[in-house]
Amino acid sequence: MDSLKEKIALVTGASRGIGRACAVALAQEGAVIAVNYRERENEAAESCRLIEAAGGRAFPVRADVSKADEVAALLEKIAVDAGPVSVLVNNAGVSTKRSLDDITEADFDEAVAVNLKSAFLLTQAALPAMREAGWGRIVNISSNAAFTGGGTGPHYAASKAGMNGLTHAYAALLAGEGITVNAVAPGVIETEMISNRYSTPRAPVGRFGRAEEVAGAVVMFVRTGYITGQTLVISGGMYLN
Repeated sequence: MDSLKEKIALVTGASRGIGRACAVALAQEGAVIAVNYRERENEAAESCRLIEAAGGRAFPVRADVSKADEVAALLEKIAVDAGPVSVLVNNAGVSTKRSLDDITEADFDEAVAVNLKSAFLLTQAALPAMREAGWGRIVNISSNAAFTGGGTGPHYAASKAGMNGLTHAYAALLAGEGITVNAVAPGVIETEMISNRYSTPRAPVGRFGRAEEVAGAVVMFVRTGYITGQTLVISGGMYLN
């Protein structure tokens, strides 16, 4: 298992929920965490505080990762302030629930830009330093909705299915360069994003998932160099239904 001590990890959308849990878990493994946020400055600062209170190192970095110029500036700032990014967790996303008849072109474009294009932009920007080092780990936070359609809408499901395709294509192209690319696809996880949508767990395990359980899978992928091109569904056994 690879040591993450002093490696720079960028976690997008790390101000809350799954992103925060991933940031904390990677910091516990010794990584230095760049906590990315777009609007939630106070929550990002709280993520950093939690990491530092546990003896880790973290710093907040603002950027809209759906925009190429801001992604380029983000990676440059991290490299100058801390070093090149070795671990990239593409977690930033939007989940705007729409009924079939109410989905607009703007809804679709937003889902693809924030959930999918951001992962492409960040991966492309982080790859040169990873390839130069001969080591890199990329984990994309997809969704069980990519396989089932989910309850948010086709725009969301399509953007997450695209992340799976992106994951597998990069993994195949980079497998011989010491860079692994994997995805985790959570089901219904207890986060702010879903708290007002579901009241009763539908998973056979009888409860909602926890953000820390998703983060544990992310850490496994980051520490293991012999797993690449995989999408791990974390849904409490939903396929058993």
